[in-house]
Amino acid sequence: MQIAFESPDQPEVIALIADLDAYQLTLYPPESVYALDLDSLMQPHVKFAVARDTEGAIVGCGAIVLTPEYGEIKRMYVQPAQRGKGLALGVLSLLEQAALDQGCPLLVLETGPAQPEAIGLYQRHGFQRCAPYGGYPDDPLSVFMEKPLPRL
Repeated sequence: MQIAFESPDQPEVIALIADLDAYQLTLYPPESVYALDLDSLMQPHVKFAVARDTEGAIVGCGAIVLTPEYGEIKRMYVQPAQRGKGLALGVLSLLEQAALDQGCPLLVLETGPAQPEAIGLYQRHGFQRCAPYGGYPDDPLSVFMEKPLPRL
């Protein structure tokens, strides 16, 4: 498996994000899905990570939106058939390293209560629940989490 930063405007990535969107809409109403579109993912302050299998096919992804206040984890997804292989942790670790390299003091994310596996991954990686941040509403279908980062 290979995990690296790549451009999100690849056909395989666009298809993977469409799978993620479809999956999220089976769990939550549209007004409770806070996803970034492709144009947002292409911004210079966003880094997009791609996980590839041994044949080079894209099987997972994640993004981080870097700001002076925090790095926000977005678009974390691994195809169901590829789960349990450590790919999500690998993507998350790469995103965290990008935040550290930029001097971000904090990682934050928003996920949902219908995704206990994701919440468990984030908790095992040092995230704790927190209040809504940024412009997010206090949505009962959102779980907000944060992880302080060490200063380098």
